[in-house]
Amino acid sequence: MNRTARSDYPKHVSVDRVFLTAEWQYLAMLNYEVDAGMLLPFVPAGTELDRWKGKVFASLVGFRFLNTKLLGFLPIPMHSNFEEVNLRFYVRRQAGSEVRRGVVFIREFVPRRAIAFVARTFYKEDYVALPMAHEIRSAGANRLRVAYRWRSGNLWNEMNLETDGDSELLCEGSVEQFITEHYWGYAAQPGGGCVEYRVTHPSWKVWQVRRSAFEGDAEKLYGREIATVLQGKPQSAFLAEGSAVSVMWGRKL
Repeated sequence: MNRTARSDYPKHVSVDRVFLTAEWQYLAMLNYEVDAGMLLPFVPAGTELDRWKGKVFASLVGFRFLNTKLLGFLPIPMHSNFEEVNLRFYVRRQAGSEVRRGVVFIREFVPRRAIAFVARTFYKEDYVALPMAHEIRSAGANRLRVAYRWRSGNLWNEMNLETDGDSELLCEGSVEQFITEHYWGYAAQPGGGCVEYRVTHPSWKVWQVRRSAFEGDAEKLYGREIATVLQGKPQSAFLAEGSAVSVMWGRKL
């Protein structure tokens, strides 16, 4: 979730200690093949880019955050249900005999300042609070239209997709499995090193999509280089059903 951490971050914290629980629902995922060199400045120390069949991906992801509770039991009044849109990419880290496949976030948008403050404080991620909205509705027989919107200045940005058919289990070795099954998060630190944290959830069913799009000022949101990617067509797009999730406390490496 974050990008930086305090120098006194507790190294002894267990990766199994719950920081937050929630339900993630209707995860719209637009996935772009990118040049590895574009992402290298964002790669946290101790990790390397993860690839699917030699390809490097960045994903624009929008979803619903529901029934959010700190420490797994403490609800946050008026902050339990909200939208999130994030831009992320994928890394891996060798931890002994285990390969930990994880996510790095470039920027995350949420509608509540308190949520952004908590994420920046505890995970040091680049969270920004902006007005947001979502749309989830039927688009005909066996079709859903899902859209997430966020306003920057006077402009509303939007990512949207329309599904085709029923949701299905992930295929082994598919790009959908690669994108969704990264169960660690990594955040680069300002003084070097990074924070590592675990995210747990079951495997998700996904819908294939018949159309998808991002519309907005990508350069203002992410800079010129990333904007050239987001203004193109995604290499893949799908909608994941989502599930209950647990986000564990982070640990500085």
